[in-house]
Amino acid sequence: MRHDWTKEEILDIYNKPLMDLLYEAATIHRAQHNANQVQVSTLLSIKTGGCPEDCGYCPQAARYHTNVEGNDLMSVQQVKAQALRAKSSGSSRVCMGAAWRNVKDGPEFDQVLEMVRTINKLDMEVCCTLGMITENQAHRLAEAGLYAYNHNLDSSEEYYKEVISTRGYQDRLDTIDNVRKTNVTVCSGGIIGMGESDEDRAGMLVALASLSPQPESTPINALVAVEGTPLEEQQPVSIWDMIRMVATTRIVMPQTQVRLSAGRTQMSREGQAMCFFAGANSIFAGDKLLTTPNPDVNEDMEMFKLLGLEPMKPFVKKSQPESVEAQYSKYKDEGEKPKWTRPEHKIERNEQAKAAAKKLKV
Repeated sequence: MRHDWTKEEILDIYNKPLMDLLYEAATIHRAQHNANQVQVSTLLSIKTGGCPEDCGYCPQAARYHTNVEGNDLMSVQQVKAQALRAKSSGSSRVCMGAAWRNVKDGPEFDQVLEMVRTINKLDMEVCCTLGMITENQAHRLAEAGLYAYNHNLDSSEEYYKEVISTRGYQDRLDTIDNVRKTNVTVCSGGIIGMGESDEDRAGMLVALASLSPQPESTPINALVAVEGTPLEEQQPVSIWDMIRMVATTRIVMPQTQVRLSAGRTQMSREGQAMCFFAGANSIFAGDKLLTTPNPDVNEDMEMFKLLGLEPMKPFVKKSQPESVEAQYSKYKDEGEKPKWTRPEHKIERNEQAKAAAKKLKV
């Protein structure tokens, strides 16, 4: 896996003829993942509004006049109820977000740790996005059973300062580095449609792909412009830009789960299908992403059925295609005929499968 991509190389990929780009991304996706499985996460705002930062896209910043109603930290029982609801709807992960600049040790953090332990007992992955954390706090989250920590880079280092001034780019990288000192996986991505250039989009992917290891999941968000924020006048990003961004992310980060995140309410099913074909294999489900709208979970399940997609089970590090040996083992142990022994797959002429069958004495 490469960690030395240049901005010029990524721009060349991003600007390929669309059909060539889709073909390359889909080929890599199918080699690394099960193309018909999608990881489903539910994003829950456990503490809303009142954030002291000035992120230009965020309606939770205290300095902006938006319609977001602030709420204190939710109780453990409230979070558990929401997690059970999410699980029954097909989610394998609950991501808890708190509008904090950074985590402060004390009763509220202890409460979050108890939320992590509670959801973990439900056999669900738990993710948190709480702002900046120290190495000690990362270890405490890991001990509680946290599966992933989200800390987005948002954009390229060059464009970042046009959107945020209260937290530096290196601050974000330091938090990711603190998470990497534990067994917690990293979720980090960004937002397109904030007025950045294609070069900035490529720069963000350079920063993400340069991390070693690369993030286990990368959300690609389309800006949802909210009235009262500095970016309220931004026009919705084109679906073609989203498709190109997803495909390019898949090519430069082949093993990462690429999450189709904010902005899906502005995308048609056809557009989302193209994103899945281009390599997206994760979504946020539920009618709200922290404070912005999201498609209803029933709509998503209808879309999955239409496209032949299925939700991924929890604690799957990487959704790989089933191997020849695994299919023949299932055939041997359970009497289930492997899909490539069916006539339409003509397995009789597949030398790899024959060797696997001989090895397993099927």
